[in-house]
Amino acid sequence: MSTIRDVAQLAGVSVATVSRALQQPDLVSLKTRTKVLTAVKQLDYKPNLMAVKFRSGKTRNLVVLVPTVANVFFARVISGMQQAAHDKGYSLLLCNTLADEEMEQSYARMVHTSQADGLIQLRAHNPFAHLEMKSDSMLPMVNACEVLDRIACPTVLLDNRAAACAMTEHLLELGHRRIAMIKGPARSPLTRDRVAGYRDALNAAGVAFDETLLLPGDFTLQSGHKAATELLALPNPPTAIFCENDEMAIGAIQGIKQAGRSVPADISVAGFDDISFAAFADPPLTTIAQPAEEFGSTAVSLLIDLIEGRLGKAPKVILPFDLIQRASTGPAPAGLG
Repeated sequence: MSTIRDVAQLAGVSVATVSRALQQPDLVSLKTRTKVLTAVKQLDYKPNLMAVKFRSGKTRNLVVLVPTVANVFFARVISGMQQAAHDKGYSLLLCNTLADEEMEQSYARMVHTSQADGLIQLRAHNPFAHLEMKSDSMLPMVNACEVLDRIACPTVLLDNRAAACAMTEHLLELGHRRIAMIKGPARSPLTRDRVAGYRDALNAAGVAFDETLLLPGDFTLQSGHKAATELLALPNPPTAIFCENDEMAIGAIQGIKQAGRSVPADISVAGFDDISFAAFADPPLTTIAQPAEEFGSTAVSLLIDLIEGRLGKAPKVILPFDLIQRASTGPAPAGLG
């Protein structure tokens, strides 16, 4: 069986360099790392992971808490995480929690008991709240996508209020005045901020907010379909619907078509996220594009910097958005704006 010394000899480097190349590849030049990995492959070297953990005190495992892996946007975020973790020599332990707090706490305990080095949480809940943590230090966690307002760890988010305001302004510029919104889950900060941005744009345009045009949803196709059907049944239905994610928007479009209406001739529909299906919806969906993969890679990079002692404070990283205009939005019908 090959040893780390055999790898070092074949690669023409020191044992310490081999160790760094395998454990902290970002600290080793590409040329040296390539020589080490080539030697590892030729010798079929299998590092003793338990010994590595014992010497370094690190598992090189990162726990990722995902509210639901069925969400297409989260799938893109996870893809960005996997690439970033692989590049830095870490592994991901992916946990589909279904937003269950007890399950999240059990995975946080893995970090607390040194079975993993850190955790990425994709919803606004602190899974370490039940554990005794030092009050003067950062949590071994990054909170990304849906984030808590105040938490002692790095965060990665979008300016959801500004993004929702931009989309509502787009619909107002098309002449729409009765603009409905299909919300996300009631307790979500995303919902709170996107509703706030929607109202900001209405207020700035002098359009009165109408409570009947604000319907609940849960980010699923079914909830978008149901809400759109209810909106069309109103005595004075909207001429545009802004959905807080693309899945609800696609569901809303189907509900509108089944009611015998046309998008966007009769009613415009806009979404949020720019998932892969958005460009292939019928009609293609106007939406807010979020850099999903960048959410994942940034969260991993921040967590590794935190684990390896390179962060002196908890940064708040705000990623950019783009308004993508496609065929699902158009001018308000004459006399119905």
